[in-house]
Amino acid sequence: MARVFFTANLRRHVDCTSMEADGATVREVLARVFAVQDRLGTYVLDDQGALRKHMSILVDGRRIRDFESLSDAVLPTSEVWVMQALSGG
Repeated sequence: MARVFFTANLRRHVDCTSMEADGATVREVLARVFAVQDRLGTYVLDDQGALRKHMSILVDGRRIRDFESLSDAVLPTSEVWVMQALSGG
């Protein structure tokens, strides 16, 4: 199972814990996480199911490419990091 982590900055806004989840794509993995932590889903994804502009997801250290359908591959050994995209100076 992939391991899904949430940064401390995100955890300040939404109660979420790291967990393991099955799935071959980012969407499948997140669907399993959101089934347990439902409030998190509306914070990370918009009403069309796309990644919100203020969010970022990394799979094995690489930013995902597909922000709309979240079709990037996830391996059973993958680490998925969900975080707020920060900006400023």
